Amino acid sequence: MAVASRSSGPVVIVGGGWAGLAAAVELASYGVQVRLFEAARQLGGRARSLRFNDLAVDNGQHLMIGAYRATLALMDKVGRSPRKTLQRQTLGLSLRDRKGPRLALRTPRLPAPLHLLAGLMTARGLSLRDRRQAIRFGRRLAGLTLDADGDISVRALLHSEQQTPALVRGLWNPLCLAMLNTPPRRASARLFLAALKETFLALRAHSDLLIPTLDLGRLLPSPCADFVEARGGRIELGCRVNRLHVHHNRVQGVWVGERLIRASQVIVATHPVHCRRLLENQGALRSIRDKLTALGSEPIVTLYLQYPPSVRLPQAMTGLLDGTAQWLFDRRLCGQPGLMAVVISGRGEHMAWERDRLVQTVCDELRAAFPHWPQPGSTLLIREKRATFSCTPGVDRLRPANRTPLPGCWLAGDYTDTGLPATLEGAVRSGLSCAGEILQQELVNCNPT
Repeated sequence: MAVASRSSGPVVIVGGGWAGLAAAVELASYGVQVRLFEAARQLGGRARSLRFNDLAVDNGQHLMIGAYRATLALMDKVGRSPRKTLQRQTLGLSLRDRKGPRLALRTPRLPAPLHLLAGLMTARGLSLRDRRQAIRFGRRLAGLTLDADGDISVRALLHSEQQTPALVRGLWNPLCLAMLNTPPRRASARLFLAALKETFLALRAHSDLLIPTLDLGRLLPSPCADFVEARGGRIELGCRVNRLHVHHNRVQGVWVGERLIRASQVIVATHPVHCRRLLENQGALRSIRDKLTALGSEPIVTLYLQYPPSVRLPQAMTGLLDGTAQWLFDRRLCGQPGLMAVVISGRGEHMAWERDRLVQTVCDELRAAFPHWPQPGSTLLIREKRATFSCTPGVDRLRPANRTPLPGCWLAGDYTDTGLPATLEGAVRSGLSCAGEILQQELVNCNPT
């Protein structure tokens, strides 16, 4: 392949999470020389794999949906067929508290958004008034818009849409936490609406649940790395980029320790905290740096519990109301029978608890909800204190574009201005956006492989 570029040197990507890998794959597919540096010893960023006993598990239980168009296309591109590695299920939500099931919703195979309206109409656990108000909200969803300056909280949105206490408690609050990782009283209605529209308004299949049958490392990071390296790209693990090399008011490389790596373009695809540090001392990027400082972050706790193989859920996941645990996932579909993943999104007093107290509290809640379950044989607790950015009202005013005012410098990550909450899909789209703009800017001849 003949590819000509106006600048010499590779495109350097700082960070091997899903945003950086998406950018690397897209550029490499057009013959662009890529060098990717990842400070950790493995790829994947905040969606990576780790070991638990003799199992490969994820650092956080991630759930994908059919609306993840860019992610699914990327998987196809690197040879990781979604049809073979993701189990697709029509949307089904089951929520319960200690007294038993409280809400069950399943969407039928109807065109969008009729499938959502039908699902709300037939949901179990809702009164006639609950159904009427939920359907009213669903019918109004397409026309509800908020700009960044007029953003309000999800709680305020639900109040203005006359959603009943039962709907708020049993449906919208859990969905808000799952989608935005921010509690409704502090969450952005603008981003909540964007997530609902992406999921429910375009195609019925967009609301399908896509459950990985592989750990996240094998699902995407590994095949992305193989794809890039097969096309001459270089991926270096355990290499921390500590500063940008700026010359003649343009980024022309990065420093890895005392090594200067020259580059035609640099994509910073790290956590916003690390990104902010790399942007230090660059006057042209002061505004971006200040906004990233104000962005804020939210934690996610994932607790893996190993039960006997006979322990199982009737469906892939169950929502848990009014306790510490929020969502429970059965890892049986990953080939790990008896392994349960408990997810706790957002801030709360649990973040200050000692490990034993948090584990015991969750185990007690599960025993109350499922009295026939034994105590787990082993546990793994993972606390990601800065898992996502805070999706608070007006947060979109703080999210930077992919292109920065400093020539040669690009930003990728779910925190950039993707229009979505902090999701894997947002990360992938940001990486592809950076790559697409660089290709338009730099390439003269580009024949995709």
